[in-house]
Amino acid sequence: MRIKSQLTLALLLAGLLSLNARCQTATVNSEPAVATATADPVFESLKYNFPVQKATLPDGQTIAYVDQGKGPQTIIFIHGLGSYLPAWNKNIAELSQHYRTIALDLPGYGKSSKENAQVGMKAYADAVLALMDELKIKQAVLTGHSMGGQIAITAALQAPERVQKLILAAPAGLETFTGQQKQLFKATVTPESIAKTTPEQISANIKVNFHQMPDDAQFMVEERVAMMQAAQFPDYTKAVAQGVAAMVDEPVYDRLPELKVPTLILFGENDALIPNRYLNPDLTTQAVANIGRERITDSQVKLLPQAGHMLQFEQPEAFNQAVRAFLD
Repeated sequence: MRIKSQLTLALLLAGLLSLNARCQTATVNSEPAVATATADPVFESLKYNFPVQKATLPDGQTIAYVDQGKGPQTIIFIHGLGSYLPAWNKNIAELSQHYRTIALDLPGYGKSSKENAQVGMKAYADAVLALMDELKIKQAVLTGHSMGGQIAITAALQAPERVQKLILAAPAGLETFTGQQKQLFKATVTPESIAKTTPEQISANIKVNFHQMPDDAQFMVEERVAMMQAAQFPDYTKAVAQGVAAMVDEPVYDRLPELKVPTLILFGENDALIPNRYLNPDLTTQAVANIGRERITDSQVKLLPQAGHMLQFEQPEAFNQAVRAFLD
């Protein structure tokens, strides 16, 4: 039982229950497409730092996104498990001065569609590519955090001509698991287990994302607790559980050598979530990063000091500098 409880903590991982935003004011713009799905007032009340737009994809899903800045390169930010687009607030604020920056809420999260959300690595990659079509973006730099990193890899494998470069921040997909371990993941993280998470557990789960949780991250706990009152909270918990299953059921490890685009792999030196210390106790974060460097032909690795799993939020200046050096 202790192993299972430890695994549960490790699985409420990689931003699983954290909402990583820097809350300011929210402005909603329905262009370029009008949303048709019913919006949940609790999720709609989440405070985003930038004007929110919504696009309806060909499959009917509504995608919420922010679009800031101009430049010769377009960066698309893809958040991780349990998170949403404001996870990138500190990066958009700086990088939008040099590039066009777009961050989206994946289906099931934030202000995007919840009901009947299409969840999966391929399904999410399809959503990213479909949003690019809606915005008439031929090619972009895909930047994914944690689960978002695995989604970015999936999209690059699926449509390499659409991806200029990859930036993988503490990405899922480099670490492998046995069949038994995969089943344990899926049995442990269920909609029911997520729904039963207490405010105290939520606080602990969010704290483990950081080396030292900054003061301005406390709102993450408040946002996540507030979400439990949403009518569409069950849809959110379903999306999170399906996301865990998809990460292990749709692996990318064997296909990493197929990636041909320049790739930057970033980790925090103090990442407590990757590798999974309970299932792969002999691995280190550096070792996982090296897997990416060895299997992705045109790749480079950088570990950021004084940073945990949520490196882009905890050390935004170092993260943004690494991104600019890679893109320029």
